Amino acid sequence: MATLNDRVLDNGLTVLDTEANRVDICSQEPASYAEATSTYTLGNETSISISAPADASPNGRKVTLAAVSGASVTGTGTATHYAISDTGNSRLLATGSLSASQVVTSGNTFSLTASDIRIPDPA
Repeated sequence: MATLNDRVLDNGLTVLDTEANRVDICSQEPASYAEATSTYTLGNETSISISAPADASPNGRKVTLAAVSGASVTGTGTATHYAISDTGNSRLLATGSLSASQVVTSGNTFSLTASDIRIPDPA
C-alpha cells in the first residue's frame, strides 16, 4: 500500500500558510495568477489568515482559510469560485468552488466562511 508521511503532505500545504496573502472571489475558476487577480476577480481581501497544517477528516492533512468579512467588491457579477494567491511572487496557489454562488455589486462588501484545503492520504 502506498503511503506518504505527514511531513510530505505538510510541506505542500505550508506554502499556503506562509506565502498566501490574498483571496479573490471570481466569476469563474481561474487558471493563472493574472486570471485570478485581474480577468475574473469580482473582489478581494489582502488580510487573510491560513492555519498551519493539521489532521484532516477522514484522512490526510489540511489548512484552513479563516472566515473573511467586509472584503471589497470591485466588480459586478456572480462569484462562483475563490482563488488564493501569493502577490509577492505573482503565483496562483489554490482555487475552489464557493459553497454557494454570490451575486455581488461593485462598491459593496463580501464575506466567506472558513474553508479547508485538503490533501487526502494516498489510496
